[in-house]
Amino acid sequence: MDLTLSFPTSPRERMCGIVHIPRMIDKARAFRKNAMGEYIYPCPLDKMILNFLRTDPVEFCQYVVDHDRGQIEGWVAEKSMARSESEKEFLNRQILERAPDSEDRWKYFYEIRDKIDPSRTDITTWVDLIDLEEGRLQPKAS
Repeated sequence: MDLTLSFPTSPRERMCGIVHIPRMIDKARAFRKNAMGEYIYPCPLDKMILNFLRTDPVEFCQYVVDHDRGQIEGWVAEKSMARSESEKEFLNRQILERAPDSEDRWKYFYEIRDKIDPSRTDITTWVDLIDLEEGRLQPKAS
């Protein structure tokens, strides 16, 4: 994956019932190829997943580079086996609903959002902003 040429998968996409993992796979593979562009691995959302899976950025990156999607899915299932569905859904909500947590972060968030589409005042989470920035959200209806 070369993130200087294309976007990673949406953070909304799931693997083993957990959001953001397919995006992390794309980013880890790009990281290994030194093709990150402006992306960050591991970012704060990645770190939430890594903690949940009880792994680290190096182990995750190594595994996803060396294995195919089916093998990765099996590994993620094994890593998350001790977690209940309610724990997975709680993590998913934490990621999907995560918003800036300080005045400075909100200022930064609004600057990015307003450069893309100042009419999108409905965009209030990092995941929404990512999908807006990467062209996955439809324009706001007038």
